[in-house]
Amino acid sequence: MINVPDRCRAVELIEEAIEAGAPAEKACEELELSLRTYKRWTDGEGVKADGRPEAERPEPANKLNPEERQQILEICNEEAYRNLPPSQIVPALADKGTYIASESSFYRILEEAEQLHRRGRAQAPRRVSKPEAYKAIAANQIWSWDITFLATTITGLFYRLYLIMDIYSRKIVGWEIHENETAEHASLLIRKACLAQGIREQGLVLHSDNGSPMKGATMLATLQRLGVVPSFSRPSRPSVSNDNPYSESLFGTMKYTPAFPSKPFESLEAARDWVYDFVHWYNEEHRHSGIQFVTPAQRHSGAERSILVNRKAVYQAAKQRNPERWSRGTRNWSPIGEVWLNPDNQDAEKTGIRDEAA
Repeated sequence: MINVPDRCRAVELIEEAIEAGAPAEKACEELELSLRTYKRWTDGEGVKADGRPEAERPEPANKLNPEERQQILEICNEEAYRNLPPSQIVPALADKGTYIASESSFYRILEEAEQLHRRGRAQAPRRVSKPEAYKAIAANQIWSWDITFLATTITGLFYRLYLIMDIYSRKIVGWEIHENETAEHASLLIRKACLAQGIREQGLVLHSDNGSPMKGATMLATLQRLGVVPSFSRPSRPSVSNDNPYSESLFGTMKYTPAFPSKPFESLEAARDWVYDFVHWYNEEHRHSGIQFVTPAQRHSGAERSILVNRKAVYQAAKQRNPERWSRGTRNWSPIGEVWLNPDNQDAEKTGIRDEAA
């Protein structure tokens, strides 16, 4: 390694030889340097320092001395500051007229002393892994369920709507309304839904959030007995709907539909009557934007394919009648393929998945 003073001296000698008429390359050879090295040293203004990572460099003039570093450790461990981060300690010292070093220097010295840990009693934030991803390519492979509140005429009293949907077809495959939330109600509902859909083979995935009815012992025992695989949202983020988008979207569709009552339900029977009508409309009449505007019942039964083939034929016939009105191809009426639950980033990009909308 050649330090900066030696570089400067070498450059002076080479430049003197060049001024005396010697070729630059020959002058560099006399000092056992290449012409390329000389040009690199003198590229720009002045002689450059050695930029190689392994080069020896002088200690920076602003480096903290051992006494200052020890002072920082002692201050950080004082009773008044031991529960505070450097971002709090440095301003507190400044209020007392004391400045030793910047916050970043405090952090660096604490890390080197293996004292950079979370201060105070608050627990360190946890990284919670995303729920396992599942893919549905047909009906009755992945269901999603949740509970929503329905207001009553009594202030503070709500009915609970338990609702299960198939994420592939978006069809509501089971629902009940009760006055409370229990794992027993949920267990009975899943048994009825499996019976109604003829679920006999093991492997159905049932996704939900982390509420007590979802993870109750009775519910989990029922799922095990039926061969249903439970899937849950992230436990530390109960308010994030992206972990259970299909059920959240369905509840949004229900409560914002024009037919939703503007007044609270007067009785349990009234709530059940209204939800019964809504489920029939949603399954049999509502053309869902997420499944090429066929109804959930049509997709669930497989009738969507013939419907979409017919739509494609209608559009092609219209284009043949008036080709000048079509600058491009006809609308894509191909059936939606696989549907993902909790997709990885690459799966979401590949399939064009975004937050579910009904």
